[in-house]
Amino acid sequence: MPAKIYYDGDADLNLIKDKTIAILGYGSQGHAHAQNLRDSGVKVVVAELPGTPNFQLAVSHGFQPIGTEEAVRQGDIITILIPDEIQPEVFRTQIRPNLSAGKLIICSHGFNYHYGQFEIPPGVAIALVAPKGPGHLLRSEFVRGAGVPCLIAVGENATEETFKMALAYAKAIGGTRAGVIETTFAEETETDLFGEQVVLCGGVSALVKAAFEVLVEAGYQPELAYFECMHELKLIVDLFYQGGLNYMRYSVSNTAEYGDYTRGSRIITEETKKEMWKILDEIRSGQFAREWILENKANAPAFKAMRRRERQHPIEEVGRRLRKMMSWIDAKEV
Repeated sequence: MPAKIYYDGDADLNLIKDKTIAILGYGSQGHAHAQNLRDSGVKVVVAELPGTPNFQLAVSHGFQPIGTEEAVRQGDIITILIPDEIQPEVFRTQIRPNLSAGKLIICSHGFNYHYGQFEIPPGVAIALVAPKGPGHLLRSEFVRGAGVPCLIAVGENATEETFKMALAYAKAIGGTRAGVIETTFAEETETDLFGEQVVLCGGVSALVKAAFEVLVEAGYQPELAYFECMHELKLIVDLFYQGGLNYMRYSVSNTAEYGDYTRGSRIITEETKKEMWKILDEIRSGQFAREWILENKANAPAFKAMRRRERQHPIEEVGRRLRKMMSWIDAKEV
């Protein structure tokens, strides 16, 4: 069944015009939400840690950041935009004790609510407004009069009025200019994690590394392996982005298109799909969430070790050298 999509005419900005919205965290998403809301005529307060770059950024944008507890007390709508892994502790110690009946919590990702890390008190509702793009894009599209599509859902203690207020919030950040798709916390969370693990981060990273390793082990120069297995990936992803698989196949050579049809299914096999189903089952059952929550409670030793190891992969060293040859790339270092 087609998704239900809402646009500007479906949302009433007046529902939040007399509300105070507390933005907790002035990072990637927070800066865009806060500025877009303010430009839409909504009163905004920002919570950020003193002495941090994000605190200074908020000040440079005309906000006077305050503490989380005070922001929660002041806010009629509280938007949680701090990192997933620290949300449960902040919610337990700083957010929940300062909530009162009638307030609305908004999340941009459903992980902690869906997996039971938020204990929502009676009389407090929770909703999801999730832009499908990074904060800088949410902001730049808003400034030019356009918007980024958003997802919307409601959770505990929600009423019809809750949904309307969340939709008004989505309009205030520019989402209804592009379209706001109705979903659920479970659907947003589970599909987001699946996409990250199977395709966008886990799948692509593993595929690129494995292909690079095969070419190098076969005796080819690592520089050529880098170009063919990582550098040129951007060209293909841009074509996907613009027009899907068909446009990519239309744009590449007939040789590449034939190789796509005849060899791709030998890489992504039925066994690969079975493993994808296992990963999806781990997400749905909460197994992955428990693993990640426990990892963070232990100060993330395995995560940090994997991060160190991956940063030393040969493809990283080769890529670092080659990117210096390409002046058109805004090369980054971690």
